[in-house]
Amino acid sequence: MNKQVTETPAWTVHGHFGRFAAAASGWLGSTWAFAGAGLVVVLWAATGSVFHFSDHWAMVIGTGTSIATFLMVFLIQNTQNRDARAIHLKLNELIRAMDTARNQMIDIERLSDLELDAMQVTYEKIKTSWTERQAQTSRRSQNDGENTPMKSKPGN
Repeated sequence: MNKQVTETPAWTVHGHFGRFAAAASGWLGSTWAFAGAGLVVVLWAATGSVFHFSDHWAMVIGTGTSIATFLMVFLIQNTQNRDARAIHLKLNELIRAMDTARNQMIDIERLSDLELDAMQVTYEKIKTSWTERQAQTSRRSQNDGENTPMKSKPGN
C-alpha cells in the first residue's frame, strides 16, 4: 500500500488557540449555551429585589456581558477566518482540477481591491454577453415556432 506520511507539527500557541476557538465556538453556539445564558439573565433579574435594583446590581450584568462580547468577537473572527480559508482552499482545488477553468483564479482573494474590481468588470461583461446570447436564442426559437405550421392532433 502507498501511504502518504505527513509530519504533525509541534503545537504552538497559535495551534492551541485554534483548537480552543474551534471547541469554544462549537459549544457557545449550541442550544445549551443559549439556555445557560438565558438562565444567567433570569437569575440576575430575580436577584434584583434582593439587591434593591442598585447601580452595583445593574453594573454586574453590564460588565459581564461586555467582557463576554469582547471575548466572543475574537472567537467568532477566528472561526470565520478558518472557515473562509478552508472554503478558498476547496475552491482552489476545484479550479485546479477542472481542465477548462482558468488557473489564474486560484488565490484571487490575495489580490488588491483594484485588481478584484477589474476582474469583476471582466466577468460582468461575460455575463452580459451570455445574457444577450440567451435572449437571441430564445427569440429565434420563438420565431421558428411561429413559422412552423401547427400539426393537427391525431383523430381530428
